[in-house]
Amino acid sequence: MQENLVIVESPAKAKTIEKFLGKGFIVKSSFGHIRDLAKKDLGIDLDGDYKPVYEIPSDKRKVVDELSRLSKNVQNVWLASDEDREGEAIAWHLAEVLGLPVDRTRRIVFHEITRNAILAAIENPRTIDMNLVNAQQARRVLDRLVGFELSPVLWKKVRPSLSAGRVQSVAVRLIVEREREIIAFRSTPLFRVVAQFYPAADPSKTLFKATLSKTFDNRQQAEEFLREAAGAEFRVAKAEEKPVQRYAAAPFTTSTLQQEAGRKLSMSVSQTMSVAQRLYEQGLITYMRTDSVNLSQQAIGQCKSEITKLFGEKYSYPHNYKTKSKGAQEAHEAIRPSYIERHEIEGSAAEKRLYDLIWKRTVASQMVPAELDRTQIVIESSRGGAQFTATGEVIRFDGFLKLYSESTDEDAGTDGEGGVLPKMSVGDELTAKSITATERFTQAPARYNEAALVKRLEELGIGRPSTYAPTITTIINRGYVVKQNRDGQRRDYLQLTLAAGKITEKMLSESFGKEKNRLSPTDIGMVVNDYLESQFSPIMDYNFTANVEKEFDRVADGDITWTKMIDDFYHPFHKMVDTAIGTQTDKSAQTRILGTDPKTGHTVKARIGRYGPMVEIEGAEGEKPRFASMKKGQLIESITLDEALELFALPRNLGEMDGEELMVGIGKFGAYVRRGKTFASLMKGDDPYTLTRERAEELIRNRDAQVKAANTPLKTFAEDADMVIKDGRYGAYIAFKGKNYRLPKGSTVEALTYDDCRQIVEKSKK
Repeated sequence: MQENLVIVESPAKAKTIEKFLGKGFIVKSSFGHIRDLAKKDLGIDLDGDYKPVYEIPSDKRKVVDELSRLSKNVQNVWLASDEDREGEAIAWHLAEVLGLPVDRTRRIVFHEITRNAILAAIENPRTIDMNLVNAQQARRVLDRLVGFELSPVLWKKVRPSLSAGRVQSVAVRLIVEREREIIAFRSTPLFRVVAQFYPAADPSKTLFKATLSKTFDNRQQAEEFLREAAGAEFRVAKAEEKPVQRYAAAPFTTSTLQQEAGRKLSMSVSQTMSVAQRLYEQGLITYMRTDSVNLSQQAIGQCKSEITKLFGEKYSYPHNYKTKSKGAQEAHEAIRPSYIERHEIEGSAAEKRLYDLIWKRTVASQMVPAELDRTQIVIESSRGGAQFTATGEVIRFDGFLKLYSESTDEDAGTDGEGGVLPKMSVGDELTAKSITATERFTQAPARYNEAALVKRLEELGIGRPSTYAPTITTIINRGYVVKQNRDGQRRDYLQLTLAAGKITEKMLSESFGKEKNRLSPTDIGMVVNDYLESQFSPIMDYNFTANVEKEFDRVADGDITWTKMIDDFYHPFHKMVDTAIGTQTDKSAQTRILGTDPKTGHTVKARIGRYGPMVEIEGAEGEKPRFASMKKGQLIESITLDEALELFALPRNLGEMDGEELMVGIGKFGAYVRRGKTFASLMKGDDPYTLTRERAEELIRNRDAQVKAANTPLKTFAEDADMVIKDGRYGAYIAFKGKNYRLPKGSTVEALTYDDCRQIVEKSKK
């Protein structure tokens, strides 16, 4: 009989742990959860104190049978699932299914997969923490109740096949509200003034930039200011230089890792978590779901040793950080390398890049602050009015910046900020080489990217480290939100420059509005959000959702029972569901009237149809209305009448080609160009609304060439005219008496004989 069976969550983790434990231990994986709420009906006994009804999914039967067999043939079973609530629940489900006594089963946890951590856990087992299990059960049951009762309401009142969730719906609300801010925003021009000065007494005439403290609403005001400045004298009104310290950012939590990996490595939240999971399972980093910025004393000591070795002792600053997050459920340790002395790893490119980021962030957090001299110069004009300000920053000692600098979502510095400023004192006279008033435009709020959304959810207290990635994945998969890029647009702007007493003007152009991987709501996402806000406002309330998270934390701490928490939530929620079902929905609220079609005088409107968002021109009495699908990126809420009418421009007649009409349109399979019975799909970058005749003819000619090539045999055989080798979409194939046959791998058309083809036909499936 074997002595010990250790059960972990993943096969990769099992492989790593097995290396450390050696003989006497079998390490097996449960492949995640082995039980879940029953899919049939609700899966919760509402009359039985919300008791969950669990079932083993069919794809987990084999795993459970093997674990069950092994557990009966060993002396000790060790449950080593992850150290968070989800992991605790997995351990409990294993104990229940395998018939292990919950109060006596050895539960071991570790936040890093290293020999010392594993052996320490084996020496200090505990029992299953039922408070953590119940907190996870509460989340699972509450989310099932919300989804199970809300979704049918959406089917009846909005559209079939929709679904809703507690945290997901609130995340969609954030994105919808931001989109409406952008739709309502009207950009206004303003003029920002920047001057180039040098000290009058400076023979080298060292130039520096300074920004005027006020902006101007229009050209007239800006020009007036420049005319006054032409005869003005300038002097230093204030010169302040002070030393400042810039401290390193704390080691990574789940949220800050997701944000920084998004900014620095362009990784999505789910990609970051997937790569981090692999690093953890290989024993390379500590557990990747944590709210804590704490480091162990051992890790701090290792950092000190590495910093001293790499940069010298003066760069070392051993200290710890305090976790600000209330109710941090995984307050063990921040995400850090398991072995600080390991600077690089083997693995995929993504694994190497993420590990490098974690290593640098961890080590930099234990380095001394950077020391800078920050200078601020205030410049006044002899004509009075607004003052110019220049700020400069000089790094005197780089400290942690030698290794790592944190990114931010905001754009870097303004025109009047920069590096070194010349030495100046109050009263010093300055010469203005040039003063430039540049037309700028107010900017709409930026759409969220994944990292910014995670940051906002965390600020509001919504969700926990384990929920951010699945929440974003769910709202995208449900079609409520899309992640998309937007091309920048060109616009002209005016620049007025005062130099040598003269004002000159120049028209310049710039690109604006370019976006990459930003989250936008879809029309159906906006409609569902509005309906839920109108009927289920408490569920959609940010504070309410954050308070539910606090209640889960109270269950985990043993302060309240999970069934009472569910009961307090469910009764008012169920009443809301009953009220919503009994309330008549105003479908017209989901339709937007855009105006009148100038050709027919009929109403043009935008709404969600059976196949998605569309625009409609109403028909006269007895006539059918006309419909057109909306373009990608267009929203019912923001589409204009002109944009809607443009959608009815298809199909377009481009004239004749070879005696037949050349048409461009949109069909079931996308945009196409047609000549007679010949169809050709438009390529990426082709717009059916602006496609030229020349491009349409090119697409048709290419299609003709493809058809001709497909119909021209590559090889024929005198032995049998029906046996031919043709060139198809996926390469050469045999065509024989109306049926097609693949060529065996490695065979060439030139080498194939009639007998070879005959054998292929006889042995092959169609």
